Amino acid sequence: MKALVLFSGGVDSTTCLAITVDKYGAENVIALSIGYGQKHERELDCAKKIAAYYNVRYKQLDLAPIFEDSDCSLLNSSDQDIPLESYAEQLSRTDGNPVSTYVPFRNGLFLASAASIALSNGCTEIYYGAHSDDAAGNAYPDCSKEFNDAVNSAIFIGSGNQLKVVAPFIGLTKAQVIAKGLSLDVPYKMTWSCYSGGNEPCGLCATCRDRAAAFAANGICDPAISAKS
Repeated sequence: MKALVLFSGGVDSTTCLAITVDKYGAENVIALSIGYGQKHERELDCAKKIAAYYNVRYKQLDLAPIFEDSDCSLLNSSDQDIPLESYAEQLSRTDGNPVSTYVPFRNGLFLASAASIALSNGCTEIYYGAHSDDAAGNAYPDCSKEFNDAVNSAIFIGSGNQLKVVAPFIGLTKAQVIAKGLSLDVPYKMTWSCYSGGNEPCGLCATCRDRAAAFAANGICDPAISAKS
């Protein structure tokens, strides 16, 4: 069996890659990174280095034109600033809608694109790192179990029952994801999560806050921060 991993170079997708390599062997894994006009383009450089670390085949796809009409604060095309506060603080003002860093139907588009690439390369599974913290409060609805079940069904049927979507962390918190990664010696110091687009993690955006809290819950400091200090 072969698997394709949607791979951003962040904590969750790197843990997902480690699990997949451990299960199938590096020679049977493809890591797919997607550029979508994100301000934090540095994640793509990290993704490429981590793919080389795991010795897996690496592919990169550019879908930026699809999002050029979006005012999502995560995108270069937007004049909105990245919120420097927690997801809970942001959600308190959204009236039940996703947060401003939600990229319109991003995971749906990514998984559909990945399905075509996976089928063309003889893969039977697509892995991605959605987890329960991202889905909480409708911050990112395309990380929810309901979304995952629906998209998995659509891709399985649309592929002629050849391809499944696997989200191993869909019921886990980020802290639990990291606990799994630590057991596999995931090189977290190589990963990138910050949304702010600088050369160093800002430590204030929601993903930086979530990442720091998840490592702290495992009794350690964020290795990526420690490596730069």
